[in-house]
Amino acid sequence: MASKVAKLGIKREAGWLYFLDKKGNVSRTRMARGGGKVRKTKPQLVAKAGVEREDGFLYYIDKQGDVCKVKMKRAGSRRRKAAPKRKTAKKKTAKRKTAKKKAPRKKAGARKKTARKKAGRKKPARRKTARKKPARRKTAKRR
Repeated sequence: MASKVAKLGIKREAGWLYFLDKKGNVSRTRMARGGGKVRKTKPQLVAKAGVEREDGFLYYIDKQGDVCKVKMKRAGSRRRKAAPKRKTAKKKTAKRKTAKKKAPRKKAGARKKTARKKAGRKKPARRKTARKKPARRKTAKRR
């Protein structure tokens, strides 16, 4: 539940954003989506409240125009602290198999030696793009 910190009774105007500034006073500034052209204005001081903030609380201005605070709900904080840090495993490189050379056969006829390609990295496969189907021609129905 929220608890009231300061009773100020601020009357709000349309198109303005009301907030607590760093000093704990209520200020206002033009809203970015106020329904017209965005005019850059400096924050205006509305009321001096002098609220001292506590960690873990959210401060806001309620419908009555008073400053309230409520405890923040942080669901993920417990899980983050409890989870141990994982070590990143080093990637193992695959060993290449060396091709065993066979003993050359001797044949009566002379043979040409073919050039072999050196074993290297394979190029990544190209992705096939979807081809557009050709447009069908409209033909008159035959009777």
